[in-house]
Amino acid sequence: MTEVLTIALDVMGGDHGADVVLPAALRFLKRRNDFNLLLVGDRQVIETGLASLGASGNPHLEIQHASQTVEMDELPSHALRFKKDSSMRIAIDMVKAGKAQACVSAGNTGALMATARFVLKTLPGIDRPAICTSLPTITGHTWVLDLGANIDSSPKHLFQFGLMGSVLASAVDGNANPRVGLLNIGEEEIKGSETIREAASLLSASQMNYVGFVEGDDIYSGKADVVACDGFIGNIALKSSEGVAKMIAHFIKREFTRNILTRMVALLAMPVLKAFRKQIDPRRYNGASLLGLRGSVIKSHGGADVLAFSHAIEVAAVVVEQNVPELISSQMQSAMVERKVV
Repeated sequence: MTEVLTIALDVMGGDHGADVVLPAALRFLKRRNDFNLLLVGDRQVIETGLASLGASGNPHLEIQHASQTVEMDELPSHALRFKKDSSMRIAIDMVKAGKAQACVSAGNTGALMATARFVLKTLPGIDRPAICTSLPTITGHTWVLDLGANIDSSPKHLFQFGLMGSVLASAVDGNANPRVGLLNIGEEEIKGSETIREAASLLSASQMNYVGFVEGDDIYSGKADVVACDGFIGNIALKSSEGVAKMIAHFIKREFTRNILTRMVALLAMPVLKAFRKQIDPRRYNGASLLGLRGSVIKSHGGADVLAFSHAIEVAAVVVEQNVPELISSQMQSAMVERKVV
C-alpha cells in the first residue's frame, strides 16, 4: 500500500493567516485527496475556522498546535532565537522529523529562509539555498533563481543556482534537457561583471544545456527554461515585472471605462480580456521553492488569496512527488566529480 504523503501548512503566516490557508487547504484536497495536510498553528483558531467551513473531522487534515506566530516585519534572527514554538518553525520541524514531506508558508521570507536553513541544513555541495519560481513566457514559463535569498553571489553560487533550476525544470516539467541562461546586461561574451563571466565559464564546461547570457526581456521570450542570477538582481527583476503588469492592467481598465463607447468595446472584448488576465494571473505562479535544502520548503506570497495559496500547495505536492531535493543532491555530486571547483 502506497504511503500517503503529507504537507505541513503554516496556518498563521502571511497577511491573512487562517482566513486564507484553511479554505486553500480544502480547495487543494478537492483535487488531490491522495495527500494529507498538517495544519500548524493555534489549535482553537484552526478548529473554529474548519467548523465554519464545514470541514471538522476531515480525515485528510491533522492539527499541530503552535503557540507563537512569526510577524511579517520580525527580524529573522529574532524569529530564529525566540520563536521556536511558532507555526513556521514547527512546520519546518515536521519536515525535519519526517512527519511531513514539505511545508508551505506565506510568512516572513527572511525568517522562513533562516529557519529552514538552520533546521534542515543545505544539501552536500550546495553553499546557499536559493528562491526559485516560474514566470510566464510567450511559450509557456521559465524558472528564475535566485529571487532574493542571496544578494551577493559568487560564480560558484551562480553555477549551483543554474544546476538546481535545471533539476527543478526537468523534474516538474518533464523537460529532459532544459535550457539554462545566465541573466546579464547583454548577450555578448564580453558583457557583464567578472563574476558573471566566470559563472558562464563554469556553466559552459558542465553537462547542462547552457545557452549563454540572457537579458531582462529574454526572461519572458522563452529563450531559456531556467534563468540564473543573484538574489539582488533577481528580486529587482521580479518586482519590476510585477509593477509593469499592474501598470498595464491599470491602463487597460482606465481606457475601457473612459466613456460609454469604450465600455461597449470592453463588453465585446471581454472573452479576450479574461483569457489574457488568466494567462498572466500572478496567482497561478504563486509558490517559490527554497532549493538546496535537505527538505522541501515552499514560500507563498504574503498577500496570497485562496487561489494563490492553493497553487503554492500544489507546487509543494509536485516537488515532493518528484523528489526534487534528492535529484539536486545527485546532480550536485555528479558535478563535483566533473569539476572540483563546484
